[in-house]
Parts: sequence; C-alpha cells; structure tokens
Amino acid sequence: MQESGCRLEHSSATKFRNHVMEGEWDKAENDLNELRALMHSPNAIVRMKFLLLQQKYLEYLEDGKVLEALQVLRGELTPLKYNTDRIHVLSGYLMCSHAEDLKAKAEWEGKGTASRCRLLDKLQTYLPPSVMLPPRRMQTLLRQAVELQRDRCLYHNTKLDSNLDSVSLLLDHVCSRKQFPCYTQQILTEHCNEVWFCKFSNDGTKLATGSKDTTVIIWQVDPESHQLKLLRTLEGHAYGVSYLAWSPDDTYLIACGPDDCSELWLWNVQTGELRTKMSQSHEDSLTSVAWNPDGKRFVTGGQRGQFYQCDLDGNLLDSWEGVRVQCLWCLGDGRAVLASDTHQRIRGYNFEDLTDRNIVQEDHPIMSFTVSKNGRLALLNVATQGVHLWDLQDRVLVRKYQGVTQGFYTIHSCFGGHNEDFIASGSEDHKVYIWHRRGELPIAELTGHTRTVNCVSWNPAIPGLMASASDDGTVRVWGPAPFLDTQEADGLTENCSNMDS
Repeated sequence: MQESGCRLEHSSATKFRNHVMEGEWDKAENDLNELRALMHSPNAIVRMKFLLLQQKYLEYLEDGKVLEALQVLRGELTPLKYNTDRIHVLSGYLMCSHAEDLKAKAEWEGKGTASRCRLLDKLQTYLPPSVMLPPRRMQTLLRQAVELQRDRCLYHNTKLDSNLDSVSLLLDHVCSRKQFPCYTQQILTEHCNEVWFCKFSNDGTKLATGSKDTTVIIWQVDPESHQLKLLRTLEGHAYGVSYLAWSPDDTYLIACGPDDCSELWLWNVQTGELRTKMSQSHEDSLTSVAWNPDGKRFVTGGQRGQFYQCDLDGNLLDSWEGVRVQCLWCLGDGRAVLASDTHQRIRGYNFEDLTDRNIVQEDHPIMSFTVSKNGRLALLNVATQGVHLWDLQDRVLVRKYQGVTQGFYTIHSCFGGHNEDFIASGSEDHKVYIWHRRGELPIAELTGHTRTVNCVSWNPAIPGLMASASDDGTVRVWGPAPFLDTQEADGLTENCSNMDS
C-alpha cells in the first residue's frame, strides 16, 4: 500500500466488513450511517440495511431465538417498507421446526463464515470500489494478468485454465516453440503424384488426402501417438482429386476434380462404397463443394457457371444460373451459401428466397477461402497478394498476412489451434507459414516440402497436429518437438524458423 500510494479501502468500510463477519449487527448498522455520505445512490442504505437485518433474523431463527427474530421482523424489517413480498416469505420461516428445515426452505448456508461472506458480496455492490474493495479483487487482478500474458504468448495453444492454482506467479507465462506443431512427425508417401488437397475430419480422427494420381486416401489418427496409418484408398476419380469435403457427421466424403472435371463423387467413408457419382452435364466444371449443416444436402459449382444444390443421391434440388464459382462455404444457419467467383468477390446466396448480396470485394482473384467455426471470419488466399482475413459481419478487411508466396495457384489455408487462434497456409516457395491471428508477421515457417504446398489442414480436435499436402507427392504431418533432452531439443530447429522479430 505504501509503495503503490493507494489506500485499499475506507476505514469505515473496514470496520463495517469486520462487524458483518463477526455478526455484530447493531455495530454494522451504525457503520452504515457513517458510510451513507460515501454512497452514490440514496436508496442504497435501505437495501443494505434490509440485507443486514435479513441475515440477523435468519441467524436468530437458527439459534432458536424465535422472540428475538420476531422482534427483528416486526420492529426493524417491516418499518423499512421495502420488499414486502420478501418479508412475507421471511415470516413463513417462523414455522420451521428445526435449523435444517430453515436452511432448506430459505436456501441458506446457515450461520457462519460462508453465508456472511455471501452477504458481504451483496453489500459491496452498493458501495463504490474506492470505498470498499470489490470481492476477491486481488484474485481478479491476478487472473487478468495471467490471461493477458497468455493472450500475448505467440505459441499458446492450450485451453485457458482460469484456476490460479495451476499457475506460478513467480514467473511470467511463456510457451516454447517446441510445444507447437512445427516439427515433422511423419511423411506420408503413398500417393504417386502431386497431392492437391488434405482435410481432417470434423472429429479429428481421420485425414483425407486427394491427389493428381486419381486416388483419395483415408488415414486413421491414433488417439495416443497421433501417428497416421492408411485406413483405405478410394479409387476411380478419372480427373484427379483437387477438393474434399467431409459431411458434418463424417459419414460421407465428397471429392471434386480440377477445372475440366464434370463429375463429383460421394463416398461412404465407413464402408468405402461409392454412394453417388454425379454429373449434370459433360460441359460442367464441378471443382468445389460445401455441405449444408443438416448433412442431407450439399452445394457444388465451378468456373463454367454451374451452381447446384443437391441431395445425397445427386438429385438436383436447386440451381443458380451464371455464377462462376471458385470456392464455396455453407454458413451455420443452413440458409446462406458463400461463393467466391471470377469477379474477385464473395457473395452470399440464399436458396430459399433466391436473394444474393455482396459480402467481400477484393482487387485480385480469390483463389480459395475458408470460414471460422463461429461464421464470423473468412480467410482468403488472394492471387499475387497472399492471405487476407475478413470480418464477414462488418464486411471489412481485418488483416493482410505477410511472408507467403501466392501467384495464381490454388492454395488452401486454414484456421487452427485452440480457439482457432492461429492461421496456416501453404506457399509456392515450398513452405508452410503460420501466423497468430492477431499478427501480420509469421511466427513460424515450416520447411521440408520440395515443391508448392497446396493445402494445409489443422486437426480440429488435437490443437498440436497439422497436415500439409504438396506437389512433391507427399503429405507432411506436423506436431510438437519430439521428446529429446534439452541439448538435443535446442538444436532441433532446422525446420521451424522463428519469425518473432
């Protein structure tokens, strides 16, 4: 107190606090008269006195002092002419036969520290903080300090624990880069040509990869080791596989091809059976797809002007003419579909009332985009510009992320990590870039691929697991640094460049 130059609380407030905690109700009531001049609201004194007398009344009843309790009710509480409904309820407690019955009916802890602390918390709401410290103020300040440090921590990727017992106040919070998914854990080499797309399932238990070699491979994620093993291969995509979309319940997977592909494949992932092979016209280009949240419908389209809504059997439910689709996304309300088109924009389309509206306008082609889980933010890969973050609600450009090399290849970025605090993208310079959502400079550059990295997917259930697909024919699985001794771990930085500065 002497160092800060701040007085903790007014001396009258300290007296009042002590008298309440000791159950000296007459003295506490006198203290209220001293505090009257310090209160902002003139009605506060009556409310505070009512709370004090209510506690006094209940404690008399618990002690079996019925006459004294009756005197408080008639001679002190009733003359306040405040909250008469509550007074009627309190009078009913006179009929309680024993203390436990009273506590149950009044939903009250009973005489003692717990109920008096709760009383103080209520009383303090009527006093300015400069007069009486708010409840657990020091704990609140410490929690805010810890949360601020975590908020500023570039690599914090775990759930925030609000319990201060798990935090050391002796040291500032800092997460090591070695805990972050920027070390190669596995290199998957089963594809025999360029790998164009990768996507973790919604529950994080599987990874689907699509390749120019015309196959889709489903990988199983081991829940303990986080290693991936080949579960099954889905074959027969004549044009190669450039886009994949899991159904909301992960039962189905839809595969799309490149620009000259007029077909779409809908697979049952559990059985490995092809449920639907859809093609409306040989002149179509079906290069993108998005599931409706109900899991019973999907939208698909391409740059030749097709934009369809279909059911699981590929039956056409609705269509929108003349929209040259680059990428699609269904919002959580199940009504709006976002589509980026050849006019360098993202528009919202409503298939129910057939309305559309402009949401995002860029100055260069939008090669791909993805949307955050809450539907508020969109992450765009923009030709020759890189990765842009847009607020869909306010329709404003929030941030441009630096470092990535983006020409006219289609590169897919993603949100990821706990609370989607991070952003990752592939790049034409063979690297994977990671940014904290609030910072424009990358916090990590992951090297290892030898050609363009086309797609990055962050596991939605395991914040420390990420996958990237590349034209070099491999899929790299990224995780924290392996368990090495300190000296070895310090040297293990060749594939994770630090960009903090």
